[in-house]
Amino acid sequence: MKTVSDLKITERGTIKGFTDDVLSVKLMEMGCLPGTEVIMELIAPMGDPLAIRVSGYHLSLRKEEAASIIIEA
Repeated sequence: MKTVSDLKITERGTIKGFTDDVLSVKLMEMGCLPGTEVIMELIAPMGDPLAIRVSGYHLSLRKEEAASIIIEA
């Protein structure tokens, strides 16, 4: 199982689901819908936070939040 937090800069993946039901509602409201492509844009020097491109904008996430988004690369 691969998650958004596993992506390297410029890698892409398609959202397949979530591991956290409560957090998934918040993420879907921000455009992280199943079937949507995500692209890793930036990773902070210490590895947290991450910036992804999703639904036409940049979204900054904590690493633990990104780890709850299951993707297919």
